[in-house]
Amino acid sequence: MVRLGRVDGRRRILVDRTVDAPAEDVWEILTDTERWPEWGPSVRGVTASERVIQRGTTGRVETPVGVSVPFEITRCEPYVWEWEVARIPATGHRVESLSGDRCRVTLDLPPLAAGYVPVCRRALDRIAGIAAPN
Repeated sequence: MVRLGRVDGRRRILVDRTVDAPAEDVWEILTDTERWPEWGPSVRGVTASERVIQRGTTGRVETPVGVSVPFEITRCEPYVWEWEVARIPATGHRVESLSGDRCRVTLDLPPLAAGYVPVCRRALDRIAGIAAPN
């Protein structure tokens, strides 16, 4: 689902999907930098100061066109992480437990980045496929 909403008082585009896997499993996928290329369509490679992110983790993300850009994790707490890419606030990542072994994964982005919505949808599909392969 794609909708406008607010995150911490900021207007954001929210892109979410229900995943048939526990929140803990999805969170591990989202926070392991070695797994980012598996689910992130705009990530071909990652070099990071830590494999599992925390606030302050820094590194570089290689894009599919071969450009490498710096990143920093600006927020990382249970089931929420945000980052800056090339010093620009980028996508937020959230995981919410639902009933049973299901969760909702939400990627949020600034309204000016609306063109990135299809990339977020593809990422959510990949995350669901990794976490709950059929």
